[in-house]
Amino acid sequence: MNTPIALALALLVILGVIVDVTYFGSEHLLFLTKKFLDLLEWVAFWR
Repeated sequence: MNTPIALALALLVILGVIVDVTYFGSEHLLFLTKKFLDLLEWVAFWR
């Protein structure tokens, strides 16, 4: 993955978080963060 693609993906994630917090509040963000950390643990297990 080159730098422009990584920056574009990071920008999309940041914009998605901003839209989510703006329209739906921060409760969803906490839930998604917990699920993402579970996913990272699962992926690290297969590494």
